[in-house]
Amino acid sequence: MDHSTQTPNTTAPLPIAGQSAALVDLTDAAAAEAKKRIADAGLQGHHLRIGVQGGGCSGLMYQLAFDDQVGKFDKVFDVKGVSVVVDLKSALYLRGVLIDYVSAMVGGGFKFSNPNASKSCGCGTSFSA
Repeated sequence: MDHSTQTPNTTAPLPIAGQSAALVDLTDAAAAEAKKRIADAGLQGHHLRIGVQGGGCSGLMYQLAFDDQVGKFDKVFDVKGVSVVVDLKSALYLRGVLIDYVSAMVGGGFKFSNPNASKSCGCGTSFSA
């Protein structure tokens, strides 16, 4: 299976306020892995929550979690059959992000390709914008 990194389409128009357009994209491998983990953990009805918080060696860190709650300031999107939730503050940093899943003994896992990042750390889990 090819797990090469794909480049997100950064020339696509931004959504107009009130429209539901996905802020992030998942590769087929990332979507399949998210669905598998939801099923394996018995978390049907949960969303893949993608967020950003302060920290890490580059200033901001990515967060991934499964969540059954949707807050007042959350946006919900269906991406390849995965319900994705992003809070509005994180959305500022995540627009156009492509998330891949790499199956490898070393360095495997979910990988972020963020066109908004001015620099990223070597492990790929933190960035600055």
